[in-house]
Amino acid sequence: MHVRHITSRRSRRPECGNLFDVPHHFFSVTACDEAFYVHAIENLCLVKFQGDMEALGQRYWCDWDETVESYKELTNCTYLVAEELKCYWPNQFVDEFFIGVHKFYFRNCSLSGRSPKDPPNNILGPMIVVPIIVTLLMTVLVVWRSKRSEGIV
Repeated sequence: MHVRHITSRRSRRPECGNLFDVPHHFFSVTACDEAFYVHAIENLCLVKFQGDMEALGQRYWCDWDETVESYKELTNCTYLVAEELKCYWPNQFVDEFFIGVHKFYFRNCSLSGRSPKDPPNNILGPMIVVPIIVTLLMTVLVVWRSKRSEGIV
């Protein structure tokens, strides 16, 4: 594997935190160095995402409207680091990385992105009462029909 030392240039790519804002020393390799890639996304991308999420507050972690920009930046950052290090994207390490992010930040979130709540009482009440009334009416109807048919025979 051929390795050469390079210094990244300044760029207007804010998605990745400090990766492109200030000069950093990277090792450019002809094949992807998975360990270095994982280290880079954890120390460049995840650190910024953690800061964004902590600034947002745990109460809003499940609010997709509040977290979507930070999540997009995290995704873009992992892509840009992969591109810079000549790694394929997506890859197994990115998948494992995002599974870890989801397990930590989004484990208690519903699929719709909102915290699960009971519906309002004006909706919940009829959904409970109507089946109970129908069950009672059906029971009364069955008992009434069974008594009526006994008298006919």
